[in-house]
Amino acid sequence: MIPLSILDLAPVTVGSTPAQTFANTLDLARAAERLGYRRYWLAEHHNMPGIASAATAVLIGHVAAGTSRIRVGAGGIMLPNHAPLQAAEAFGTLGTLFPGRIDLGLGRAPGTDAAAARALRRYYASADEFPADVVELLRYFEPVQPGQAVQAVPGAGVDVEAWILGSSLFGARLAAALGLPYAFASHFAPDLLGQALATYRREFRPSSRLAAPHAMLALNVVVADTDEEAARLFTTQQQAFVNLRRGQPGLVPPPLESGAAIDDYCSPAERHMIEATLACRAVGSPATVRAAMADFVARHQPDELILTANLFDHAARVRSFELAIAA
Repeated sequence: MIPLSILDLAPVTVGSTPAQTFANTLDLARAAERLGYRRYWLAEHHNMPGIASAATAVLIGHVAAGTSRIRVGAGGIMLPNHAPLQAAEAFGTLGTLFPGRIDLGLGRAPGTDAAAARALRRYYASADEFPADVVELLRYFEPVQPGQAVQAVPGAGVDVEAWILGSSLFGARLAAALGLPYAFASHFAPDLLGQALATYRREFRPSSRLAAPHAMLALNVVVADTDEEAARLFTTQQQAFVNLRRGQPGLVPPPLESGAAIDDYCSPAERHMIEATLACRAVGSPATVRAAMADFVARHQPDELILTANLFDHAARVRSFELAIAA
């Protein structure tokens, strides 16, 4: 099996607190390290009551300090919210504290709504600025040049593995042009997966950071002892997506009494939406998930997979990742 990693949305569940979320995140990261997962990524979101990873770099530091080998990083930092220099300083610091273990995935979406984007005080003209900002940020990790007016301290010469994130052809083309590894958000935006992968591989230009294209795909994976129990656990994530589309993001809800109960929770149109949005998934018993993951890998030929499971019960979530890597 190809390398597996974990994308943690740092879920704040109904009846819980961010403090408990942070404890659960570290517990899951330690389990991931013990089980042999390659990376543990956290994503930047703002103004989302059910996601506690807004201060992404801080939480990465918490996880990296509590583990010893697993790579820890951002999947990702939403660059419209940050000055490139500040992002380079934050990750230069992380890379100095935890050498050879820090990943920096970069995305061009704000990771929030319009009101929170304004509150972040970044007056970003358009996504057209993203490529230039990525180039500026990466330059801060290069050795300082004579006469360089601005440098990241720490940052210059620090080993931070940079990735481009994407859910469209924009990120695929940018990753290819810059010679960077590419992570595609197929766990919630599967429509352009095949086209984006083909574009990235066809247009890739080798760089000092990467000699050949390297793609990681995200996959929703929920594993339990039976198909029925996994389907029940998965209703948490299904409900969360419906609530988000209704404009009612909240704490991560408990699962419904059965997997079929999701049909009563949402309208036919909403059911169609979550089926399409969460189409890239492997949900079921170990045997079911093993077959689904093998089919996904055979169809898309990724270099790595990053698994996500936004489950309500922490023990069930840890067990799901234990069963997934064993499958």
